[in-house]
Amino acid sequence: MSPLWVTLFTFLFGTAAAGLAQGPMLLEVGRFSAATEGSVLPEGWKPLTFKKVERHTQYEVVKDGSTFVVKAVSEASASGLTKDVTIDLHEYPIVRWRWKVENLLRKGDVNSKAGDDYPARLYITFAYEPDKVRFGRKLKYKAGQALFGNIPIGALNYIWDGTSPIGTIVDNAFTDFAKMIVVESGPHAVGTWVEEERNVYADYRLAFGEEPPAVNGVAIMSDTDNTKEHAVAYYGDIVFVRASR
Repeated sequence: MSPLWVTLFTFLFGTAAAGLAQGPMLLEVGRFSAATEGSVLPEGWKPLTFKKVERHTQYEVVKDGSTFVVKAVSEASASGLTKDVTIDLHEYPIVRWRWKVENLLRKGDVNSKAGDDYPARLYITFAYEPDKVRFGRKLKYKAGQALFGNIPIGALNYIWDGTSPIGTIVDNAFTDFAKMIVVESGPHAVGTWVEEERNVYADYRLAFGEEPPAVNGVAIMSDTDNTKEHAVAYYGDIVFVRASR
C-alpha cells in the first residue's frame, strides 16, 4: 500500500473510530414520526398526571401531512406524556423539537397560579446530584423530598405563552424548583409548525446559577386546568444534539 493510501486509510478509519467512541450525533428522545397512528402512548413514553387534577389532557398519535405527530387536546385539564432518560449535557447540550398550537389562552399568565397554563410546553427535568447543588437548595430539596418522595432537583419549562416576551425566564408560579422559559409568544405563529433549538446547558446555568446535573426526564404537556380554557397542540420529534468539538 502506498504511503498516500496508508495516510488516507488511517485518517478515515481514525475519524470513524473516534465517532463511534463518542457515540451518536443525535439522541432521539421522542421519535413520534415512527409511532403508530391512533396510539395514545408513543414507544417509551408514559402518562404524567397530578394528584389534585382529575381531568386529563387527551393525547394521541395522528398524521399531519405525511408525518406522524402527537396531538394534545386540553379541556380545563392537565396531564402530560413523559419519558425517563439519562443525558449528560456536557455531551449533548442542545435540544431540538417542533410544535404547533391551534390557539392561545386568554387568561394565561406566567406570573400567577391562576394563569399557569400553556397550550404547549416541553419539560426537561434534572437528577439530584448533591455536589452540584448549593447548600440552601439542598435543604429545600430535602424538605420537598420528605413530602413528595423522589423528585427532580429542578425543571426547565420551555413554553408557548400568549403575551410574555420571548426570552423571559421566571420562577414557576408554584415552585422555584421549576423555571419557565418563553420560547414562543403571541399569535404570529399560531397554526404553523415551529422548529425550536435551545442550549439546555446554558439555560440551566442562567436559570439556576449552577452547573447542571444530568437530565433524567423529558415531557410534553398541554394544560388548561387553572384557566378552565381549551387548547389544541401538536408535538413533533425531540432530539438532543452532541456538542461541537
